[in-house]
Amino acid sequence: MTLANKAAVTGVGDTDYTRDAGGRSALSLQLEAALKALADAGLTPRDIDGIVMPSPGGPVVAEDLVTNLGIPDLRFSTGTPLGGAGPVAALQCAAAAVASGICSHVLLTLGRTGRSGQRIGARIQQMPQFRTVGEFEAPSGALAPAQYYAPMARRHMELYGTTSRQLAEIAVTTRHHAMLNGNARMTQPISIEDHQASRMISDPLRLLDCSLESDGAVAIIVSAAERAKDLRQPRILLAGMAEGHPDSPSAITQRGDMTRLGLAKAAPRAFAMAGVTPADIDVAEIYDCFTYIVLCQLEDLGFCGKGEGGAFVEGGALGLGGRLPVNTHGGLLSQAHMAGMNHVAELVRQLRGEAGRAQVKEAEVGLVTGYGDLGDGTLAIMTRG
Repeated sequence: MTLANKAAVTGVGDTDYTRDAGGRSALSLQLEAALKALADAGLTPRDIDGIVMPSPGGPVVAEDLVTNLGIPDLRFSTGTPLGGAGPVAALQCAAAAVASGICSHVLLTLGRTGRSGQRIGARIQQMPQFRTVGEFEAPSGALAPAQYYAPMARRHMELYGTTSRQLAEIAVTTRHHAMLNGNARMTQPISIEDHQASRMISDPLRLLDCSLESDGAVAIIVSAAERAKDLRQPRILLAGMAEGHPDSPSAITQRGDMTRLGLAKAAPRAFAMAGVTPADIDVAEIYDCFTYIVLCQLEDLGFCGKGEGGAFVEGGALGLGGRLPVNTHGGLLSQAHMAGMNHVAELVRQLRGEAGRAQVKEAEVGLVTGYGDLGDGTLAIMTRG
């Protein structure tokens, strides 16, 4: 059985994204986002019969949502512990739940106090998938994400001649998109020269190559495609989904090819399920914990060949008027780091035609990716229903 077009995203809700949520908990933020998503879909908590918790969801579990929202009959609950690949993996999991008839409407929520609460370095060391890195690399000082991904970026530069200025193209374009968004943390323009002047974090990654730790929450509702016809919003169908894991998944430095992500395995499956090709994509929301990860995913998705990503992103190619508009909300780099859940929300709004000043004209087919902390890749292709 294929999952193609068996499920639709029917509700989207998010909070304000801030540096400090004023003492609010991750649960409080998620409840706000969930209520907004329910209102968006025209549903009530009584309609929800499934919950999928993308990680990192903090200390919140499904029972918290059941208790606080008053969900009377939960038939299915699970989590997708894939770090930043979790939200898109959760879409696939929810689609399977409704396609099989277990559920009618599944709630996905992710909230975090990533800026005012526990910081990323401490959180990562608590994640079980980092046991190998923690044992063998952390003693040498590899404690933060920038230190994990810098060797990947440097390897790409050495093999293919990729430059820091090409990475800057991604940061500059993403910031411009954030300036068009009413709910983005960073709204001051930057130039390539600003990027080049920003301080080095872990060579070759500079400050403006890095995403923003943030406070906030996002919620998504996935419904059975047939049930979605009767709801408030136009259906946004989940046409193709896939998950892929890199070779040597426990340590980046032990891979034979450090420039290939798990997404390279997932992409062909998702495109085949959806019956489309990269040439059909109107808008892409691509996980952007660091600029280099965007460039690498563009290659692994098939928008260009391996090693051609630097040239592909030059000259405003990722802007609203470019060949492939990317991260039209500002992404993790300039809107907020919501582990990619905000990417899912943005793609839905783009396909509904609700993206305001950042709307891609006549967007009918789009994709969203997730990137796990050590290279897991997830992909969902959505279409107007």
